[in-house]
Amino acid sequence: MQRSIDSPAQDTRLPLQPSRARYGVVAFGVTLAVLSFVDRIAISQAAPLIARDLHFDKAQMGMVLSAFLLSYSLFEVPGAWYGDLVGARKALIRIVCGWSLFTALTGWAWNLRSMLTIRFLFGIGEAGCFPVITKSFRAWLLPEERTRAQGILWMAARWGGAFTPLLVVWVLRYMTWRLSFVAFGSLGVIWAFFFARSYRDNPEDHPGVNEAEKALLRSSGNNLRDLHRVPWGKLFHSRSVLLLSLQYFFVSFSWYFYLTWLPTYLQEHHHLSAATAAGYAVFPLLFCGIGSFFCGFFSPIVNGWTGNIGQTRKIMAMSGFAGAGICLATATQMKGITATMAMMALACFFNDQVVPHSWASCMDIGGKTASSSVAGVMNLMGNLAGTASSLLGGFILQRSSGDWNLFIAILASVYFLGIFCWPFIDSQRPLDGVS
Repeated sequence: MQRSIDSPAQDTRLPLQPSRARYGVVAFGVTLAVLSFVDRIAISQAAPLIARDLHFDKAQMGMVLSAFLLSYSLFEVPGAWYGDLVGARKALIRIVCGWSLFTALTGWAWNLRSMLTIRFLFGIGEAGCFPVITKSFRAWLLPEERTRAQGILWMAARWGGAFTPLLVVWVLRYMTWRLSFVAFGSLGVIWAFFFARSYRDNPEDHPGVNEAEKALLRSSGNNLRDLHRVPWGKLFHSRSVLLLSLQYFFVSFSWYFYLTWLPTYLQEHHHLSAATAAGYAVFPLLFCGIGSFFCGFFSPIVNGWTGNIGQTRKIMAMSGFAGAGICLATATQMKGITATMAMMALACFFNDQVVPHSWASCMDIGGKTASSSVAGVMNLMGNLAGTASSLLGGFILQRSSGDWNLFIAILASVYFLGIFCWPFIDSQRPLDGVS
């Protein structure tokens, strides 16, 4: 009997350490964020070659570049709602395979009409990607892990965007621009294959989740099956949802300057060559990524001081808006290019004190039924802000004979508007009543 008591079987009764399968979900989200930005930005670097081969003028190439943003904005909410309807697994597989197909087909365009059609469909394909990733994080992560995960996600997305031009230049050394889009599209298919094999909408169904991790997730309500009814009435009447979307409009309105007008600003205002301007243009997105990483890992420290996740988000987001506005306004007073870009990079650092908290709030406000849809509404406002910012910039520069400092000062002032949204956002009250 003593041998039976001391047998190895007895060890199985000891408390298990929780497995870490949920961190694999974060890894899938991070790699998908990078692929998303690579596929959407690659065309900007290949634009001169595309214009040459297909005989596009500047206006026509501008139409091609804007086709994605238009459809991406229009279909962001439907794409996010689709994720809430069928679950993150089915939605992301179809989203990624769809956008990968149209990424590859970009290399087969033969005229303006075909290129516009393909890029418009590419935008539809990508729409809903980040909201549905947010839904997967909501299902798998503990509340205290969500902001950190969003910080890592957006760091990867920003850095993916920052270094994509260098990646495309390297790829174009070995293949034509047409084949490069086929290569980029194939990466999404590979991602979808492994995601389909590994991911499950409910952690309870995943073979890599042990009982200890299941118990850990159950304690936060993550064991609940997805409820596929989005409470649209509550969503559109929620003060927190409306203000969360409005503050995301403000943060995106200023941030899109770095994706649209920055290269032109560097060449015209600072008289840099295109190559030198491209080198400086890396720094804003690079520091956005650093800001996201800092936000994700510093938030738990602030939360230890406040004892409340909602209060932590308010403090860090409001500080981010204030810091970004002050730094961007200061950039207009700098004389040299190095000092100017240092202040813009610092503004981007503060910008991304806001972004991870915004997306983490979508998880908690949306709850089990509508986290993807809430994120879709918020991201719709962000992309509309980018469109408005780009158009306003052109109008101001045209009417002011190229007064870049006036344009940048307006962008800085918009940052300060975001401060007034966060005191009234209750990110801890879910629409569906399931926290």
